[in-house]
Amino acid sequence: MSVPVGQMISVLRHLAVQRLRGNQRYPLVLMLEPLFRCNLACGGCGKIQHPTEVLRSHLTPEQCFRAVDECGAPIVSIPGGEPLLHPQIEQIVAGIVARRKYLYLCTNALKLEEMLSYFTPSPYLAFSVHLDGPREEHDHAVCRAGVFDTAVSAIRAARKAGFRVTTNSTLFSDADPERYRRFFDEVMGLGVEGMMISPGYSYSKAPDQEHFLRRERSQSLFRRILDRAPARWKFNQSPVFLEFLKGAWSLECRPWGTPTYNLFGWQRPCYLLDEGYAASFAELMEQTDWDAYGRASGNPKCQDCMVHCGYEPAAVEATFASVGGLLATARLMLLGPPASRPEASPPPSPAPQLAANGLPSLPILDRVA
Repeated sequence: MSVPVGQMISVLRHLAVQRLRGNQRYPLVLMLEPLFRCNLACGGCGKIQHPTEVLRSHLTPEQCFRAVDECGAPIVSIPGGEPLLHPQIEQIVAGIVARRKYLYLCTNALKLEEMLSYFTPSPYLAFSVHLDGPREEHDHAVCRAGVFDTAVSAIRAARKAGFRVTTNSTLFSDADPERYRRFFDEVMGLGVEGMMISPGYSYSKAPDQEHFLRRERSQSLFRRILDRAPARWKFNQSPVFLEFLKGAWSLECRPWGTPTYNLFGWQRPCYLLDEGYAASFAELMEQTDWDAYGRASGNPKCQDCMVHCGYEPAAVEATFASVGGLLATARLMLLGPPASRPEASPPPSPAPQLAANGLPSLPILDRVA
């Protein structure tokens, strides 16, 4: 895991405050979308299908700061659209960094290299560059040739200028495990701080509906990619979430952990599903029927989702909710995960469950090859 120490301390402090206040539902990461406009038209994207008048609109810096303050999460992620198309993006970034929030600006990097001078390196700022795989797979995913090479050049330039850089990769059903293992080696060779990975989730508005992953396929794919992962691979994600992707740790979605604010307000219930908006963060938290979402709810829209915006907060909860969770996570970090059994063999015991009290059971620690 490559999460900065300062960020971990900030999250732990936030967790402690929320627990002292008796809050059962609280945010960890604010997904702040200041615009939907983009300079790419990816087949798997559901954000750029809005009407032209919406794509031409954007949040003001003041609206962004108000959302950051209202939410109170220690981490802010700015996805899109393409955030670097916002005419005041440098003001938004500077204002969030001044609030000492850990900010991840997600970008396809087409404009990153030319705009580096607009920003100042800071431990609170990281550029999260969208790389969906090796050159061929990435350029196919974004529906334009040459984007991979532009992104790699921008990563090198940003690192040379002293910026923190991570990558963000969404994997689809046609992903080849061996090619992605080599891809992860190449990404780490660029000097990035860490990688974020997630299975593709089916946006209802996305043009390409054929390559999103079902849950069983996701687990099989990530087992094959992550099994016996070399120590040189650094992930900007919790080890519990990576085990969840492999099907070795059971988690339940925590959609309130990553609330979304965009042009329409606070999106219900999460970044991926668009089922209405709240006028305030308090209204989002208090008036959303959270029991109607997540796999346990039976909601068909949630059955195949394994995306980090819902399950990374659950992984953090599983880690810090108990001494057992801390010990299990520490063992994963120090010794690495146990090797998965062959695909055809059933697991010797059920995957660890996150119970209603937040305490994970630990049979994963006893699994052997």
